Amino acid sequence: MHPLFWIAPAGSILSLLFAFYLSRTTKRFDEGTDVMRQIAQAIREGARAYLKRQYRVVTIIFAVVFVILLVLALSNMLPIFVPFIFVSGGFFSALSGFIGMTQATNSSARTTNAARTSLNSALRVAFGAGGVMGFVVVGLSLLDLSFWFFILNWVYRALSMNERLLVVTQTIVCYGMGASFQALFARVGGGIFTKAADVGADLVGKVEADIPEDDPRNPATIADNVGDNVGDVAGMGADLYESYVGSIVATMALAYAAGLGMMGVLLPLILAAIGVFSSIIGTFLVQTREEASQRVLLFAIRKGIWSASICMAILSALAIRFIFPSHFNFYWPILVGLACGVFIGFSTEFFTSDTYTPTRGIAAAAKTGPATVVLEGLSVGMKATIPPVVVVALAIIAGYYLPGGVTRPAYGLFGVAIAAVGMLSTLCITLATDAYGPVADNAGGNAEMSHLPKEVRTRTDALDAIGNTTAATGKGFAIGSAALTVLALIAAYRSQILILAEKIDLRITNPFVIIGLFIGAMMPYAFCSQTIKAVGRAAGLIVFEVRRQFKEIEGLLEEKAKPDYAQAVDICTVAAQKEMIIPSLMAIIVPILIGILLGPNGVIGLLVGAMISGFVVALMMANTGGAWDNAKKYIEKGELGGKGSPEHKAAVVGDTVGDPFKDTAGPSLNILIKLMSTVSIVFAGFILRFTLFK
Repeated sequence: MHPLFWIAPAGSILSLLFAFYLSRTTKRFDEGTDVMRQIAQAIREGARAYLKRQYRVVTIIFAVVFVILLVLALSNMLPIFVPFIFVSGGFFSALSGFIGMTQATNSSARTTNAARTSLNSALRVAFGAGGVMGFVVVGLSLLDLSFWFFILNWVYRALSMNERLLVVTQTIVCYGMGASFQALFARVGGGIFTKAADVGADLVGKVEADIPEDDPRNPATIADNVGDNVGDVAGMGADLYESYVGSIVATMALAYAAGLGMMGVLLPLILAAIGVFSSIIGTFLVQTREEASQRVLLFAIRKGIWSASICMAILSALAIRFIFPSHFNFYWPILVGLACGVFIGFSTEFFTSDTYTPTRGIAAAAKTGPATVVLEGLSVGMKATIPPVVVVALAIIAGYYLPGGVTRPAYGLFGVAIAAVGMLSTLCITLATDAYGPVADNAGGNAEMSHLPKEVRTRTDALDAIGNTTAATGKGFAIGSAALTVLALIAAYRSQILILAEKIDLRITNPFVIIGLFIGAMMPYAFCSQTIKAVGRAAGLIVFEVRRQFKEIEGLLEEKAKPDYAQAVDICTVAAQKEMIIPSLMAIIVPILIGILLGPNGVIGLLVGAMISGFVVALMMANTGGAWDNAKKYIEKGELGGKGSPEHKAAVVGDTVGDPFKDTAGPSLNILIKLMSTVSIVFAGFILRFTLFK
């Protein structure tokens, strides 16, 4: 094995050790009063019960897919290690989500208690908890990828270097399928749970009963806080795990196709390790002062991300100079990817933070009722797609041409893929800024239910508002990288088809390509229809349950009796497990079905159509939902009427509509388009054998 290979496992160990350090540092903070501890324990138990049930369902489905892949491998349609690497990808994706969720549930009460002292203390606790998720995701993914790369190289050591790299890269691409498969179930199931509880709690609690958010009298309050963890932490962690893995394995496959040899295949792993070190530096710079505005809080977080990106830019230049002294042009796509990620963050911040006019415009629209709130929010969300689409288009052009794609197209495709790696290279700290949001949200709920002084809730609300913006940024970041990664995966699929069939017709006049494009463009809408409807059905069950308890439990609204929190948690859990299966299986079945009916040309059309449509729809949903949520919080701060005012109730309606947009359907789309691509690659041999059109 080449000596530079060991940089990757060393980076993974460093990442896991730093996650352990952050976990220990956060654990030193006290959880507060007995009431605060009891609330945190109830949320922990509910989150673990949900994940336990979800993992049982997913394990059965994984077992079925494992058997199918094993049959294909024994029929010589796949390398024999594919079924095992598929299970490995899913297992570590689930493990990273579970560890992150455990840390989040252990930190919410500590954040609340820290907020009793200062805003900066609360920020450090919440951000440290998010950092555990970020560094665990990167550490586990790098560790497992390094393990499989080492094992596969050892097993096929008798082959020539070229033959060995072909088998290794073809096999390791399938790792992404397992990670994406688990991530889709985690995102969809967790998203349905969290938004069913959130929507149900808001519609009955805020709108009908006129009680505050997270009021202990609301039977769905604990379920809402549990949902923040299973959807926005465990689900989001699995989501970005597969984004990270997908960009790396696609780049490895295209490095082989470009003829860059072992050093080209190792490059994304080395860059990932450099990103760990850069993110550690940025993490220590996240801090703020008391009574900070949203602009100051955002700057505190951005300071960490910018520092990590600058450090990554410098160190990756040195790495490229050492690894590819004759191909320094490969550095420019990395720089393009970093810049693209920073720009998407700026764009998302502008459209979702109440510091700027778009979100304040939505709040102002609340003066004339919920209808104008919805219309203004949709307008903002649609407009918010323009800057990211333009910058990703520019990134594709730069990533293709700067490495010499004009004369050597394979170099250009590799450049696009390495731009995605560059964008995700600082994922440790980017994911930390995303995962800290649900911790801050839970901290606010704990403050409300524990009846802490008003200034504590004010501090947690400030952190939560920033969390909405950073969460939207994280989703934009994930979908932006997904667009680049899927383009690389499509190129990898095309290369594999050419190896297996030696012919392909991608002319726009080919009817199979056109049909594939239409079906692909339709897929995100069909998927979102299923997931949003699932949230609506599950939320309806919660609405009836909360109304029932308000009616049947005497003295509940007067705080003379306690609600049955466990019943609401159980309803959400059962509904989420039932509703997540059909949308998740769509990503598996449709590419295979299209392959059989239309052949590989139709599959490529399908993947391109889904990539373009899914990218734009996901951006629109993430930004719309984030802007609606922050517009509501802007009014709650005392602007334009304050809590309980007609303007506030109108904004709650917008926020309720936006919840499944930003936390269920939208963030699942980037997983959908990548999973469809990896499924197509894995089943390429099967499709070529059984397609109706050779």
